[in-house]
Order: sequence, then structure tokens, then C-alpha cells
Amino acid sequence: MRLGLQVPNFTYPNGQSQLGDTFGEIAMRAERAGLYSLWVMDHFFQIPNVGPVEHEMLEGWSALAFAAGRTNHIRLGTMVTGVTYRHPGLLVKTATTLDVLSHGRAYFGIGAAWNEQEHAGLGVPFPPLGERFKRLEETLQIAKQMWAGDEKPYNGQYYQLARPLNSPQSVQRPHPPILIGGGGEQKTLRLVAQYGDACNLFARLGNETLKHKLEVLRSHCEAVGRPYEEIEKTTLTTLNLSRDGGNGSTTPAQAVEMFAAQAALGIDQAIFNMPNVYDPAVFDLLATEVVPQVERITVAGR
Repeated sequence: MRLGLQVPNFTYPNGQSQLGDTFGEIAMRAERAGLYSLWVMDHFFQIPNVGPVEHEMLEGWSALAFAAGRTNHIRLGTMVTGVTYRHPGLLVKTATTLDVLSHGRAYFGIGAAWNEQEHAGLGVPFPPLGERFKRLEETLQIAKQMWAGDEKPYNGQYYQLARPLNSPQSVQRPHPPILIGGGGEQKTLRLVAQYGDACNLFARLGNETLKHKLEVLRSHCEAVGRPYEEIEKTTLTTLNLSRDGGNGSTTPAQAVEMFAAQAALGIDQAIFNMPNVYDPAVFDLLATEVVPQVERITVAGR
């Protein structure tokens, strides 16, 4: 089983003047601890369950490019890019650039978008949900076409590209893995089966609900003739890790047990964020007492 770190919060005790240094150190510590991947949200305002909207929020793809320059092996992705934020052709160019400059370490995380407040605040159109899902499917089609090197015009309902040229091409072939965020059973998981290489589900749903979501994904894969085993299954949760488990935190042994339960369901990669991510000590715990044990856990069905 693999572990990944999401960094959704850029408000640190040492202040905004040291934000770049702190985030760079977090990326390097995550890599040294043996984590498989590093993720940032793709938001422009801070989201309510993390902090006040006015708190610092870095643009996601630029932050990943910065992290790529500070690291060598850890994989990099957005959790996840809202389809409304960027024109599909430019988004594919952005993701390809990250993949090229990081020597093939990019994930392409994408979803239907939800945060109306930041759209309105920055003047980004926020169409209804049904339209956003149609735009998402067109974006996935465009990404596949551009990464395949097919330059013929794309004429969709919402996007028209006269020549979807993508040069240089991505290092990862046929393309960076496409992770589609969300657990919607009728639309999102169908898109995962048809276009995606990975899904992402909230671990807080509980293991029984996660099991059900995976069964739904399996049925969608069967419907489109896609091997279910091709899809990387990932989860997202918050991990308040400490050595002694005080104040409601989680000990390393408890964390390993939690991840093992997810692996038994077929989860390949557990991604988590940490409230104390700026504390070097928490990465020591990950490196010595969590990552080595989790790497030995066999994922069901693999």
C-alpha cells in the first residue's frame, strides 16, 4: 500500500514571509519520509472546513512546480482541479509542463468544481452542476486527445480547439495518470471507469460506504469493458498524528491499523493531510513507524 500527503493549509506559525520556505521543507520532508505522493488543493480561496476564506491559498499548479524543484522522486498532483478554473487546452499544457519538468511525476487530478464563492469572488463563471459535468467529460476527452498527439480539431458543445497541439509531450506515456475526484455514483464514478486511471473517495464515509462505492465503480467498469484492476483506488482523510495519541490524536500504530483496513477493501493509496504538517517531528514518526509498516501491507485484489 502507498501513502500520500495532501497540503491544504498554507497558514503557518512562522508567518507568510516564510511560507515558501516552509512549504518547500514540507515537500522535502514528505519525500524523505518515504511518502509516495504530494498533493495540494486547487482552490483560490481557503475552504471553510480548513480555515477562514481570507487565509493564505497558493495556486495549485504553481505550488506543485515549486515542489518539483525541491524534490526528486515524490509524485505530484492537485486534489483536485475544478474543471471551470482553466480552459482545457491550457490545463493540459500546464499538467504536461509539470510532468516534463519533474521527469514524469505528475498526476492529473480533476473534478467538476464546487466552490461558488471563489468563482464569484474572482469573476470565474460557475455554470450549473449538469453543465459542469458535461464540461468535465469534454475536458477529459481533450486531455486524452492531446496526450495521444492527435491534432485534429475538437468540436464539443462547450469547447472548440482548432489544433490541440501539445509539444513537448508528457514524459509519462500514454499520459500522466488521470485522477477524478468525487464519489458520485451515477456520473463521477462512471467517468472514472471510462476515462480515469484513479479515483479518490473520502475516507470519512466509513469502510462500509467505501466498499459500496468501489462496487459501484466495478459495475461501471464492467459496463464500459474496462478492467476494474486498472483503476488506482485512493482515499483522502485527515491524520492528526502523535506518538502518544493525546488530545484525540492518532498514534502510529492506530494509523497503520486504519490504513490496513482500507487496503483490505482494495484501496491502493491512502492520502491524508495533517494539522501539524509544519512540525518536523511528525515526519520522523511517518518515516520510522508508519510508512515502512504500511508499505508491507498487501492491497486486496492486487
